[in-house]
Amino acid sequence: MPRKTLHLLTEAEDDRPIYVAGTFNNWTVAQENHRLTPSGLPNQYSVELDLPAEPNRIEYKYTRGGWEAVELGDSGQSVLNHTRFVTEDWTVPDHVKVWANAGLHYRPELLPKIEVIDEEFEIPTLIRTRRVAALLPHDYHTSDKRYPVLYLQDGQNLFDDYAPYGSWGVDKQLASLTARGMGDLIVIAIDHAEAQRISEYIPNFNTRLGRGDGRQYVDFLAQHLKPYVDEHFRTRPEAEFTGIGGSSLGGLISIYAGIYYPQVYDRLMIFSPSLWVTPRIPFRMMKLTHKFRGKIYLYGGEAESATMVSNMKRFRKELEKQTNSTQVEFRVEIDKHGQHNEARWGQEFPKAVEWLFF
Repeated sequence: MPRKTLHLLTEAEDDRPIYVAGTFNNWTVAQENHRLTPSGLPNQYSVELDLPAEPNRIEYKYTRGGWEAVELGDSGQSVLNHTRFVTEDWTVPDHVKVWANAGLHYRPELLPKIEVIDEEFEIPTLIRTRRVAALLPHDYHTSDKRYPVLYLQDGQNLFDDYAPYGSWGVDKQLASLTARGMGDLIVIAIDHAEAQRISEYIPNFNTRLGRGDGRQYVDFLAQHLKPYVDEHFRTRPEAEFTGIGGSSLGGLISIYAGIYYPQVYDRLMIFSPSLWVTPRIPFRMMKLTHKFRGKIYLYGGEAESATMVSNMKRFRKELEKQTNSTQVEFRVEIDKHGQHNEARWGQEFPKAVEWLFF
């Protein structure tokens, strides 16, 4: 097992400890064995990593203890992951000038108000319950505005800084968007089903993972959860102001939600969809009564898998053929080095929100 030493240079005055998280530890933040220590030179730190020989390429980021305190670019913007190859020389240090904190990355007073709608929201189509939370604009309770709504899958990974696989940091991203005049949006976070996650997030017809409960799940979202949200919150309920999205299998089921219910969702936020599960969408089997006519933000990384980008391109071509390409507006973003993790999806989130809703 190769042992490599990371070196970091940072002149920022900050007494918080520095950690590194990346593909080598499933992006887990604040692990003591991945904490950097002063190297003896001014403003320089280092940490030794025991790495597997494969894969040769790793990605990582530095934090001051959590994703809310992640490294930023020179102007306070989000930055892409660092990359290194295990077999190469690591003597050149990384350089971080700015760290996210209350005064840089977002203004705390602009953070959304997080309200748990129900710890056990009933899913009658599956005879299960689920935690559902609403991220409301910071001034929701002092205004009379109505808001567009974005429904997101895998709620556990959206705003919990200590989520096992990392967080999108949606709450901080919304605060940052608010500072730029693009925060008038309600996000509904639906937790996944733990052991039943795969089953709920794949379609009911034959796939490479078998038959799932995806149709019952998207029926729940459109027929039960959305009406509840529209009744209890000041939403703009029309399809043009309603979006759905997710990543990986959550992205896959969001595609099917949009296809099955185009009269409900006009905005799709699809990150790294697991289209390998069902490379071709069987439109005839789905017996659709309406065709999707909205906007789709489609993101994927070439480093995620050998088929990620090709499957995304095939999906776009098939959907445009089925719906008439003049009726669907795509924005496709491909990251040559992008990998399959929450940190990368969190970086893409504000760009997708801006394009889909503002």
